[in-house]
Amino acid sequence: MSYYGYMAGRQRKWMIYLLALFVLGAGFTPYSHIFLGLILGGSVSLYNLWLLQRKINTFAASVASQTSAGSLGSMSRIAAAALAVLIALRFDASIDVISVLVGLMTSYLVIVIDFFMSKSKK
Repeated sequence: MSYYGYMAGRQRKWMIYLLALFVLGAGFTPYSHIFLGLILGGSVSLYNLWLLQRKINTFAASVASQTSAGSLGSMSRIAAAALAVLIALRFDASIDVISVLVGLMTSYLVIVIDFFMSKSKK
């Protein structure tokens, strides 16, 4: 497996760990509406991370074989994020919208932290 494969696996693993922490927070703290928003946003963020990594693999394979490369799927990731926000707005009594937006950013936070951790290990 390539370095990119290990890196992508680590990022997905850390996203799942964060989602597990969000679930524990929703179950054991009085701030369940905040953690439910983080769960919704984090779930969509994990899906977007997985989708982006899959598209990058396809893009890299097409570049290596010198064939036509497709897009990286920005519209599908934006649509997933918009759907999460619409769900949060529909159920605003039990899901915090700001927490959904923060949850949507967790994959980017995981990517940045993983980058700095991998650089410090070298």
